[in-house]
Amino acid sequence: MYNASFFRSKLGHASLASVAAMALMIAFTGQMTLGVEDAHIAQPSGETTMLVELA
Repeated sequence: MYNASFFRSKLGHASLASVAAMALMIAFTGQMTLGVEDAHIAQPSGETTMLVELA
């Protein structure tokens, strides 16, 4: 599969940087807890709610 010469190449360095960036992103976003009451987004009001699928 991958050997040491791959990780010494520019592509290998880029792949390691990409994996590290994804791991950091997951670690940082995993610590964020956003509840519905915390988010400042538009909430539907009234008696009926219409769901629209955006394609």
